[in-house]
Amino acid sequence: MNHQNYKYRPIRFYITVFFCTWLFWIPAAFVSAETGMALMLFGLLVPPITALVFVMTSKSDALKNDYKQKLIGMFRIKPLIVLTAIALFFVIICASILLSTLFGESLGQFALADFSFSSNGATALLTIILAACFEELGWRGYAEDAIANYCSWWKESILFGLVWALWHLPLFFIPDTYHYNILQQSPWFALNFFVSILPLGFLVTWVYVKNNRSIFATAIFHFFVNFLQEKIAMTQTTKCVETLVLFVAAGVIVIADKDMFFEKSHIGRLLPEEKTK
Repeated sequence: MNHQNYKYRPIRFYITVFFCTWLFWIPAAFVSAETGMALMLFGLLVPPITALVFVMTSKSDALKNDYKQKLIGMFRIKPLIVLTAIALFFVIICASILLSTLFGESLGQFALADFSFSSNGATALLTIILAACFEELGWRGYAEDAIANYCSWWKESILFGLVWALWHLPLFFIPDTYHYNILQQSPWFALNFFVSILPLGFLVTWVYVKNNRSIFATAIFHFFVNFLQEKIAMTQTTKCVETLVLFVAAGVIVIADKDMFFEKSHIGRLLPEEKTK
């Protein structure tokens, strides 16, 4: 007997998100900067809106209540876990800069940098906040659970990381975006961006699960990841080193918390069993 009546639909969800997001983002590469910015914002809204639509049209009270609790259930958050994750990411950055000196990079990277995609600091900061919130409302609102309901968190982290990385693809062709700028420097730097998302996905999953699947907790962590990546003056060469350090950190977390990543008791049980009306 199934523990829950609602059946997650990951394939339908991801096809919808990719199609609708790219419907905005692909044209953004061929229009003016102002129009392109508006199209990028509309594309960024696709994951949270799609998640909300899937939840609200599900006819599942359990799914709707779960979404509500993940969003506003402050009791779910474990501040120490969130702070540990943020501190760990800061250590990852510091270690990456120190290791990069072996490849001729400077310790001057510890300085603060301007935002790479906007000369207006307030606008850039708002963009980072909105990006973190919108993405997490979509990814943790429905997308991650839609995969995890059928497999371990280890397997889910790999699958979601691949999908999350691919979702960003059109941004590499939209002028003035961070992704466009690194592609212009070198295709290898663009490839590194895709690869780096895989171990980062494990860190986000860890924060998500350890905080009782709290959207707010992952949004906080997501914001600090984006902020630190932008404000610390790391070169793209150092960010390649950082990817290796991320893999090591992700490996340590998986080994240290293997019970969480490899348990399967949650499969088919993310939602409480619904009573028959």
